[in-house]
Amino acid sequence: MATVPKPDNPEADARVKAVFDDIRTTRGSDFVGNVWQYLAFDPGLLEEVWRDVKAVMAVPSLIDPKTKEMIYAAVSIANACDYCTHSHLAAARAKGMTMAEQAELIRLVATAGKTNHILNAIRPPIDPAFLA
Repeated sequence: MATVPKPDNPEADARVKAVFDDIRTTRGSDFVGNVWQYLAFDPGLLEEVWRDVKAVMAVPSLIDPKTKEMIYAAVSIANACDYCTHSHLAAARAKGMTMAEQAELIRLVATAGKTNHILNAIRPPIDPAFLA
C-alpha cells in the first residue's frame, strides 16, 4: 500500500510534466511507471530522483546497460525493494538477460548475502592485500 497519494493529474504541474517528458524521451517509450507517478506528489523530489537515476542508468558508461540493470536488480533484491526488483529484472530481460543469467544472478545475490552475514558475525580482520 502506498504511503503517499498518487496525484490525480500530475502533469498539470509544469515541473512534473517536464520530468515525465524527459523520461519518455530518454527511454523512447510513452510508459511512465508508478514510481514516477507517485513521486510526482513532490515535484522537487521527483526531479532529484530522476536526475540521479538518469545519470547512472541512461548515460553511457564503462558498464553496459544490461549489466547495470542486473546490478540494480541485485541491490534491489538485497534491499527488499519489490518494485525495483521487478522493474530492473524486466529491464534486464528487455536488454537481453536470459533466464539462466537471472538464475545465476539470484545465486550470486544469495551467496553474497549469506557470506556477508557470516562475516558480519565473525568480523575477521581485513587482509592487507585488500587494502591497496
